[in-house]
Amino acid sequence: MRRDFQPAVYIMASARNGTLYVGVTSWLPERAWEHREGVVAGFTKRYECKRLVWFELHATMEHAITREKQIKGGSRKKKLALIETANPQWHDLFEELCQP
Repeated sequence: MRRDFQPAVYIMASARNGTLYVGVTSWLPERAWEHREGVVAGFTKRYECKRLVWFELHATMEHAITREKQIKGGSRKKKLALIETANPQWHDLFEELCQP
Protein backbone atom coordinates (compact mmCIF):
# COMPACT_ATOMS: atom_id res chain seq x y z
CA MET A 1 0.00 0.00 0.00
CA ARG A 2 1.27 3.46 -0.88
CA ARG A 3 2.08 5.60 2.14
CA ASP A 4 2.75 8.89 0.37
CA PHE A 5 -0.52 10.72 -0.11
CA GLN A 6 -1.03 14.48 -0.31
CA PRO A 7 -3.68 15.68 -2.75
CA ALA A 8 -2.56 18.65 -4.81
CA VAL A 9 -3.54 20.79 -7.77
CA TYR A 10 -0.63 22.04 -9.84
CA ILE A 11 0.37 23.95 -12.94
CA MET A 12 3.22 22.90 -15.22
CA ALA A 13 4.58 25.33 -17.84
CA SER A 14 6.78 25.04 -20.91
CA ALA A 15 8.36 28.44 -20.15
CA ARG A 16 7.42 31.78 -18.64
CA ASN A 17 4.08 32.73 -20.22
CA GLY A 18 4.27 29.53 -22.29
CA THR A 19 1.95 26.57 -22.58
CA LEU A 20 0.22 25.69 -19.29
CA TYR A 21 -1.07 22.40 -17.96
CA VAL A 22 -3.34 22.14 -14.91
CA GLY A 23 -3.45 18.80 -13.14
CA VAL A 24 -4.40 17.03 -9.94
CA THR A 25 -2.52 14.27 -8.16
CA SER A 26 -2.34 12.37 -4.90
CA TRP A 27 1.47 12.74 -4.66
CA LEU A 28 2.99 15.81 -6.33
CA PRO A 29 6.74 15.03 -6.12
CA GLU A 30 6.30 11.84 -8.12
CA ARG A 31 3.86 13.33 -10.64
CA ALA A 32 6.00 16.43 -11.25
CA TRP A 33 9.02 14.17 -11.82
CA GLU A 34 7.02 12.17 -14.39
CA HIS A 35 6.19 15.38 -16.27
CA ARG A 36 9.80 16.62 -16.13
CA GLU A 37 11.19 13.34 -17.42
CA GLY A 38 8.52 12.82 -20.09
CA VAL A 39 7.71 9.38 -18.68
CA VAL A 40 4.02 9.53 -19.63
CA ALA A 41 2.90 10.32 -23.17
CA GLY A 42 0.40 13.12 -23.46
CA PHE A 43 -0.06 16.87 -23.38
CA THR A 44 2.83 17.78 -21.08
CA LYS A 45 5.29 15.65 -23.02
CA ARG A 46 4.07 16.94 -26.39
CA TYR A 47 4.27 20.60 -25.34
CA GLU A 48 7.31 20.20 -23.06
CA CYS A 49 5.54 21.43 -19.92
CA LYS A 50 8.35 20.45 -17.55
CA ARG A 51 8.44 23.37 -15.12
CA LEU A 52 6.33 23.17 -11.93
CA VAL A 53 5.31 26.81 -11.47
CA TRP A 54 2.38 26.63 -9.03
CA PHE A 55 0.74 24.17 -6.69
CA GLU A 56 -1.83 24.04 -3.92
CA LEU A 57 -2.13 21.23 -1.36
CA HIS A 58 -5.54 19.93 -0.24
CA ALA A 59 -6.87 17.81 2.60
CA THR A 60 -8.83 15.46 0.33
CA MET A 61 -8.81 14.39 -3.32
CA GLU A 62 -12.40 15.58 -3.59
CA HIS A 63 -11.34 19.14 -2.68
CA ALA A 64 -8.37 18.95 -5.03
CA ILE A 65 -10.50 17.75 -7.95
CA THR A 66 -13.08 20.48 -7.33
CA ARG A 67 -10.32 23.11 -7.33
CA GLU A 68 -8.71 21.65 -10.47
CA LYS A 69 -12.04 21.93 -12.31
CA GLN A 70 -12.43 25.52 -11.10
CA ILE A 71 -8.97 26.48 -12.36
CA LYS A 72 -9.36 24.63 -15.67
CA GLY A 73 -12.70 26.37 -16.20
CA GLY A 74 -11.12 29.78 -15.67
CA SER A 75 -9.40 31.95 -18.21
CA ARG A 76 -5.71 31.86 -19.07
CA LYS A 77 -5.48 35.31 -17.48
CA LYS A 78 -6.65 33.85 -14.15
CA LYS A 79 -4.15 31.00 -14.38
CA LEU A 80 -1.34 33.47 -15.08
CA ALA A 81 -2.46 35.56 -12.10
CA LEU A 82 -2.24 32.50 -9.81
CA ILE A 83 1.32 31.88 -10.95
CA GLU A 84 2.41 35.52 -10.90
CA THR A 85 1.06 36.03 -7.36
CA ALA A 86 2.75 32.99 -5.83
CA ASN A 87 5.80 32.68 -8.10
CA PRO A 88 6.47 35.96 -9.96
CA GLN A 89 9.83 34.75 -11.28
CA TRP A 90 8.31 31.51 -12.61
CA HIS A 91 10.95 29.46 -10.80
CA ASP A 92 10.72 25.70 -11.16
CA LEU A 93 9.35 24.68 -7.75
CA PHE A 94 10.27 21.02 -8.17
CA GLU A 95 13.62 21.22 -6.38
CA GLU A 96 12.25 22.97 -3.30
CA LEU A 97 9.25 20.64 -3.26
CA CYS A 98 11.57 17.65 -3.01
CA GLN A 99 13.88 19.04 -0.32
CA PRO A 100 13.53 17.43 3.12
